Amino acid sequence: MTVPSPPTDEAREVIKTYSFRVKNLEGELNRHARAVNLTWNFCNGAQKHALRWGKRWPTAFDLMYLVAGACKELNTPANTLCLVCKNYDKSRRQARKRALRYRGRRSLGWVPFRAQSLKVMEDGFRFAGKHYRVFNPRELPEGAKLVDGSFAQDSEGKWFLNVCFKVAITPRTRVAKAVGIDLGLKTLATLSNGAEIDHPRFYRKMEARLATASRANKRGQVRRLQARCANARKDYIHKATTALAEEYSYVAIGDVPASKLGRTKMAKSIYDAGWTMFKRQLRYKAIALGGTFMEIDESFTTRTCSECGAFSGPEGRQGLSVRQWQCSACGADHHRDVNSARNILVRSRHGTLIAGAATSGSADITAIDAAINPSKPVEGR
Repeated sequence: MTVPSPPTDEAREVIKTYSFRVKNLEGELNRHARAVNLTWNFCNGAQKHALRWGKRWPTAFDLMYLVAGACKELNTPANTLCLVCKNYDKSRRQARKRALRYRGRRSLGWVPFRAQSLKVMEDGFRFAGKHYRVFNPRELPEGAKLVDGSFAQDSEGKWFLNVCFKVAITPRTRVAKAVGIDLGLKTLATLSNGAEIDHPRFYRKMEARLATASRANKRGQVRRLQARCANARKDYIHKATTALAEEYSYVAIGDVPASKLGRTKMAKSIYDAGWTMFKRQLRYKAIALGGTFMEIDESFTTRTCSECGAFSGPEGRQGLSVRQWQCSACGADHHRDVNSARNILVRSRHGTLIAGAATSGSADITAIDAAINPSKPVEGR
């Protein structure tokens, strides 16, 4: 039996981000955003010029050389324009495209900056000679080192300051506990010990109001409703992943292809669940607390018996509606999602199903539910 080693007491540096809502100078940020868009479009034009005439594709350094001196004309910090060139080259390479789209009026505002361009003040931050006040300011952790950050605009036109910094964290010593997680649409996540995390379906609950506002051509109301759904989903997933990362030191999760399923008829339900956000948050939180995070191939985990390994589960589209089934080889009774979560844990080479679990499934889900819904009564579950 393989049990994950307990986290060491050595401090490790992690990158954290604080997001602050900007109070003032939104017009100044809009001006910087227009300069960023102009620089991005210039980089895209230089790339298309190279394609048209068969020249060498410009690198990030070539683009920085071409925009040198434009900071005076645009009245924008030079390091901001350099970061735009760098991000354009990186985005084009990651997308594996010959050129990218131009940024226009419909593009959300974005102003990147270097760490040395931002100065921490008592009630806000100073950038490019301007003092930006923020809502609910809080001090950075002791010993934090600023790294590159950005100003970003949401769909409602509100500006946020994303302050990124490195900070040393000492992992806590915890009892070694492992869990496998199967993501789904009926429930957001099912654990290998039988616990379940509910799927609140924020978008589905708001879908009727969104349709009414859309038919009435109330674009502002549509943006507000969509932002409310996104914020509620993000808050819910933050609470769920924090509870999981603090409870388990070893996490194995299935590699469900959210991007591919997002191009099918299930797209609304897939994006409403927020699988990618769930995995991303759980990854960095588990690593920051000194735990282990693994993403496992979940092919045939639903049909494979977690007791004997027989390939005896329901198959085909008709089998998707089967939630309970019995193994024809060993006679074990299985819940579809719990069986899949257990197989995911076994495939992670952990060697056991619920190693070191000191509590039962009902106790685990009670703790997780209390963390997600602190105002919800626990009795009667």
